Amino acid sequence: MRGAHVSHTVDLSDGGEGSLESLGGANRWSVVTGPLGDPVQAGWRLDGEVAYIEMAASSGLAVVGGADKNDALAADTYGTGELIALAHAAGASEITVFLGGSATTDGGLGALRAMPLPPRMATTSITVAADVETRFVDAATVFGPQKGASPAQVALLTRRLERLVGIYSDRYGVDVSAVPGAGAAGGLAGGLVAAGGDIVSGFDVLAEATRLDEMLSHVDVVFTGEGFCDEQSFNGKVLGGVREWAYRSDTPVVAVVGDSDLEPHQIPDGIRVISLVERFGRDRAMAETVELVVEVVRSELS
Repeated sequence: MRGAHVSHTVDLSDGGEGSLESLGGANRWSVVTGPLGDPVQAGWRLDGEVAYIEMAASSGLAVVGGADKNDALAADTYGTGELIALAHAAGASEITVFLGGSATTDGGLGALRAMPLPPRMATTSITVAADVETRFVDAATVFGPQKGASPAQVALLTRRLERLVGIYSDRYGVDVSAVPGAGAAGGLAGGLVAAGGDIVSGFDVLAEATRLDEMLSHVDVVFTGEGFCDEQSFNGKVLGGVREWAYRSDTPVVAVVGDSDLEPHQIPDGIRVISLVERFGRDRAMAETVELVVEVVRSELS
């Protein structure tokens, strides 16, 4: 080990809520339209000609106070489109929109209505950062209930999305139903793809922006973590993203997690999973989480 100490730390996200913090936080604040029409103050970031937007800041479930206070049929992404328009007006030539935590299932129609016309902005590229593979027309079925939609509302929202497939095809020449991940954030991903955007891994966007590859070239082992580790942890989440990037440089990864239900054969090559519950018991793992994580890291580095 090189000195047997933690030499580099970096905050990472899978591209959902909290992504801006990985980049240094918001440095712009704008009042835009919330999911249900009320004004909200949303933070976003502009670094030179590159803008970063979290859709949750303007169109998120937290903005309306959770699923119980949401109107799943009425909630739209107009405010996110306003942020994109503001970034464009501020001179951004690249705009990254982080998806996750949405209150909406409008297929991105609200956002397109608020964006510069025509929505395909010739001088600006749009990167859609997402961590799911959900298809456009499946967005209501997969995510609608957690946004407060009843079974009847899910069916209605699905029909809306099906109609939007035809509208986007006719208007923009893009078949969003064939794009993996277009259902992210209630179909906002698909709407932005229709506007010329490209869907990419949210983790990869942040890893590139924080120069994770450079850090990996200077360390012997990487530590990461997660509250509960299961098979989904390696599919678009931070833990899986760290493992993939480290694996390319042949750097071993240790994941210190609260608990895990994985069998040894389910854990990919290049990563070890250490469960605090398994090693110290549930009571200590819950009560002394930070202290135990530090203890594990120190023991692994000694």
